[in-house]
Amino acid sequence: MNNDNVPAVSHIELDELEQDVRLASHALVIGDAPIRGFCTTFASGITEDLGVNYAWFVARYPHFVYLDRVVIDDAHRSQGLGEMLYVEVERRIREEATTDLFVCEVNLQPRNDGSLRFHARLGFEQVGEQESKPGLIVAMLAKRLR
Repeated sequence: MNNDNVPAVSHIELDELEQDVRLASHALVIGDAPIRGFCTTFASGITEDLGVNYAWFVARYPHFVYLDRVVIDDAHRSQGLGEMLYVEVERRIREEATTDLFVCEVNLQPRNDGSLRFHARLGFEQVGEQESKPGLIVAMLAKRLR
């Protein structure tokens, strides 16, 4: 499901996804058979290499929860499932009370206008941008949960 959604999300091998789930603060799944969507988040302070986007936030913010990946199966898009995942992550961040900063990134090149609109509607603001890899530029987004 993840790799069917490239370039909206980055390609990942099964062993990488398994490591992400082990390190995740939140690994949420919608549905059981079939899975309709999932997301993973990481708290600040992880020492393993989680990529340049996570590192960008580490360099600028002492405490945050980073939404690394959110994927909704094509057959279940436009049903509010992505928003449901975000709302649940936000609920858990508030409940855990270790930070009020929720961060992620969205592609600017190739441009993902739907995701940019979605995140703006949910209250995320652009706090920077970077070239994650050659030809891939992302908007770095943040939302304060107060």
